[in-house]
Amino acid sequence: MYADIPLELRELIEPIVADHGFELVDVETLGGRGSQVLRITIDTPAGDGAVPVDDCVQVSREVDTSLDAADAMSGRYRLEVSSPGLDRHLAREKDFAGAVGRDVKLETRHPLDGRKRFRGRLVAFAGGEVHMQVDGSDVAIPFSEVARANAVYEIGAADFGRGR
Repeated sequence: MYADIPLELRELIEPIVADHGFELVDVETLGGRGSQVLRITIDTPAGDGAVPVDDCVQVSREVDTSLDAADAMSGRYRLEVSSPGLDRHLAREKDFAGAVGRDVKLETRHPLDGRKRFRGRLVAFAGGEVHMQVDGSDVAIPFSEVARANAVYEIGAADFGRGR
């Protein structure tokens, strides 16, 4: 989640992303010492995920140089910069608002009514709460409890060249 990005990394990465005309969506550190992956997700201000690969490469080069100069990562790491993709990562309030009407997968920080994983239709995002239709029931999840979430890509006729 965007709010979970360590301030030191956010202050280093976000200005570079903004200089290229994009927004920082998320930063994840995966793995342990010696084999870390730093995964950065960027998007257009419109939130359409249309970030050209060449721009991801440019952002990656600049971020890599800044991380090394600041000695921000301990040990070896691999840097990945990408757009949100088909299974769009939802990390900011803006991302949730834009995904209303879509199916989403969501995991909470703590169990809510005995469960942490939810999959269903995102029907609203308002008042700091994610409102979903899950298994025929309405579920309200505080945004602060969301650990991770992704939009679920729905395959349609257009994916097979037969769109109307």
